[in-house]
Amino acid sequence: MAELVVVLGAGESGMGAAYLAQKKGYDVFLSDSGTITPEHKKELVAWGIDFEEGQHTVARMQGAKVVVKSPGIPDSAPVVVSLKQAGCKIISEIEFAAPFAPTAKWVCITGSNGKTTTTNLVYEIFRAGGLNVGMAGNVGMSLARMVADGHYDYYVLELSSFQLDGMFDFKADIAILLNITPDHLDRYDHKMENYVASKFRVAQNMKHGDTLLLNADDAEIKGYLAEHALTADCAYFSQAGILQQGGYVQAGTLHIALKAGEWQIPISELSLKGKHNVYNSLAAAMAATLCGIAPITVQEVLHTFEGIEHRLEFVREWKGVRYINDSKATNVDSAWYALESMTTPVVWIAGGTDKGNDYAPLQPFVKEKVHTLICLGVDNAKLKRDFGDLVENLVEVRSAEAAVAAAAQFAHSGDTVLLSPACASFDLFKNYEERGRLFKQAVVAL
Repeated sequence: MAELVVVLGAGESGMGAAYLAQKKGYDVFLSDSGTITPEHKKELVAWGIDFEEGQHTVARMQGAKVVVKSPGIPDSAPVVVSLKQAGCKIISEIEFAAPFAPTAKWVCITGSNGKTTTTNLVYEIFRAGGLNVGMAGNVGMSLARMVADGHYDYYVLELSSFQLDGMFDFKADIAILLNITPDHLDRYDHKMENYVASKFRVAQNMKHGDTLLLNADDAEIKGYLAEHALTADCAYFSQAGILQQGGYVQAGTLHIALKAGEWQIPISELSLKGKHNVYNSLAAAMAATLCGIAPITVQEVLHTFEGIEHRLEFVREWKGVRYINDSKATNVDSAWYALESMTTPVVWIAGGTDKGNDYAPLQPFVKEKVHTLICLGVDNAKLKRDFGDLVENLVEVRSAEAAVAAAAQFAHSGDTVLLSPACASFDLFKNYEERGRLFKQAVVAL
């Protein structure tokens, strides 16, 4: 009789894990406490996979060889607690899928901000360099589905802290840790040190010969390294000073200085603007150089890369006003980078589900650049308290359409309307993608 693999959650990650397990000959049972989409149900039936929705029947899961948990399910969920007590091994989809690609090289990107942009940038550079590469993890297709249906020599993975928490034996060949700022602390007992330790799990099992790329300017990263020894070879990137080995900025030029190659490109030639994107570009360029991609190829992609949806995405200009979709800015640090990069007066659309945010770091930018704050959320009390005295106009709305209508009313020619919420989206929207799409639709409809 085939061994049982249980999958918790029927999102992209869970569906991929179930599909891979079924293809590899396991007996598979998928359980979701919510409603499974009609499309996913159709797939499960076609694959011959047993499933349930609206509940978790623990009795059907006991004795499983492994339980693959979707990253959105916290360790504190009753079903997870019960299965752990029953002695089940609970892992992430990445941990489950990776052993089925034993010859692949793994390039893993994590951090509180910039993961998706950097992952896409690394992937595009690798593709341009002629490598056989796939992109998965917290972006796009699940790794499990990708491994089930194809073969790549390199996988570029965006990894959230939730995914890293379920990874134990996996080892990266190259890992990038972009930054660590407060986020998701509700999942980490509201202790920053727990969240920092989760991010550094990207380096677990790495050894001499593997390379960990680290932001030398990040306070949390520096603090962790002062107290913990790492076995990986470490290389650093910085905008604060010249490095003998690594990536740095000097006189308006991005420099890569590695044993694998040395080259530079003027920051003015980078397609991605803003201080945060200099870090992203440095990290991606270092990873590509370590993998032997020619500098001219890296430079070309850095010059032409168009960015990703929902991250400082230019939507259109209307009546002299630029509209920017930064819906992926679901924490204060992301919104900080967005506001920092603004060079015009701003109508700022913010708000949503607060994660215990401290808005103080944003106040200087708001005072300097924002004349109108549009609160797009159910509970806007903290936004009104922290910014009400800093802006000329403050409006509360409950839909993306109303937010855009209000923005169009208050914006003047030469202004920028910036959707950069600093909050999660779950009070009014299914996710940040839906929030961004509805914003763009409303802007296009002006």
